[in-house]
Amino acid sequence: MIGYVVLGTNDLPRARSFYDTLLAEMGITRLMEFGDRGSGWAAAMDKPMLCIMKPYDSQPATVGNGVMAGIAVDSRDKVDRIYRKALELGGADEGPPGLRAEGGEGFYAAYFRDLDGNKLDVFCYA
Repeated sequence: MIGYVVLGTNDLPRARSFYDTLLAEMGITRLMEFGDRGSGWAAAMDKPMLCIMKPYDSQPATVGNGVMAGIAVDSRDKVDRIYRKALELGGADEGPPGLRAEGGEGFYAAYFRDLDGNKLDVFCYA
């Protein structure tokens, strides 16, 4: 159902580097470029995409309270690896890997913020 998620940035080169390295842990590469405005990452053009963009209105990007992008993976090991990589790259912890009751039985997730403060969740059902 989700085609893409867009997160804002005020430092595009830094955000590109963060997501190039982080999403490589899943075998995901940068597939789209929007010039000096942003980039998009996905497994394929017909798969859900995560985009990082400078705001269209040229105002500073800010973090939406309660806004989060969820990244699905296929194993707890990948949840753990991506979470650790995010923190290694300078991301901030928002909840270490573990089973979460709010996601239903078998919902294993970790939460972190990227370098711009955007909140992400990496999860699997396993």
